[in-house]
Amino acid sequence: MARKVTLETLFRHPIVQKYVGRSGMDHAITVAEKAFNIAIKSGVNPDLAAKAGLLHDIGHYQWYTNGKWDYQMYKQNDIHAIKGAARAHKLLVRSGEDLENAKEIALAILLHTDSYLPEGSLELTPLQKVVAEADTDDEEPGGKHHYRQIDQRTALARIQMLDKRIERHLEYNNLGKTS
Repeated sequence: MARKVTLETLFRHPIVQKYVGRSGMDHAITVAEKAFNIAIKSGVNPDLAAKAGLLHDIGHYQWYTNGKWDYQMYKQNDIHAIKGAARAHKLLVRSGEDLENAKEIALAILLHTDSYLPEGSLELTPLQKVVAEADTDDEEPGGKHHYRQIDQRTALARIQMLDKRIERHLEYNNLGKTS
């Protein structure tokens, strides 16, 4: 199973640097790593899970009142998952991702939070559950997880390591399926 688009390709893209950067690159990478680990345990494609984890907050908008971050306004008006699903889908397709994979990743981003959904229940796919769990697992009160800092060198090293882990997992599983 050859990957058409790597995490590093996405990470280096100016759209990711801008939008994921402003919503918290450390949080995004941590969610990608957690999504990979949960996906392995759950039998979900870890490549799709890590990509959705990395991009899950690409639709964030910064809500300010009088020049200060307004967490309550964010919670009341946020639809970042909707914007993020569309933005991520466009980015993935333009980057050369398989169209079915791009759709699955975008839907996992759309449904990683229920903050904008009406009351009721929704049946999530395994990939969508993985991304939601990974995000929830890294959350901090008051949205503080979006403010953790990470330098570019460390961020890139973590992304490259996760790409290697994904490649190893996919290679191992492909060998296992053919023998």
